[in-house]
Amino acid sequence: MGIIKVENIRIFAYHGCLKEESKIGSDYRVDLQVEADLQTSAKSDKLSDTVDYVFLNKVIKEEMDKPSHLLETVCRRILDRIFNEDQLVKKATVWVSKLNPPIGGDVQKVTIKMTDKRKK
Repeated sequence: MGIIKVENIRIFAYHGCLKEESKIGSDYRVDLQVEADLQTSAKSDKLSDTVDYVFLNKVIKEEMDKPSHLLETVCRRILDRIFNEDQLVKKATVWVSKLNPPIGGDVQKVTIKMTDKRKK
């Protein structure tokens, strides 16, 4: 097994339970880690034999573009798409962080972390 990380993806999106959040939006950071067998691609040197991190970034951008009340929902959608669209991924963890959340006080970020494994 091997690990592919796509880190510190900065996105502006419209998630949150407050009406203002869906209108003015917020800055987000997304991090993703996937586990897959990378031995074949290490030998073949072919993109088709590995998990394409361009694909992973695309999924994150597309799912972050769909407004949701909860970051948990966004995490679930990202994981579902990855498992549905790339059969090489065996396990994935996604972190979605809202930067400077409107919760009162000086809070740098709030983060939801979700992990899932491929169902056999």
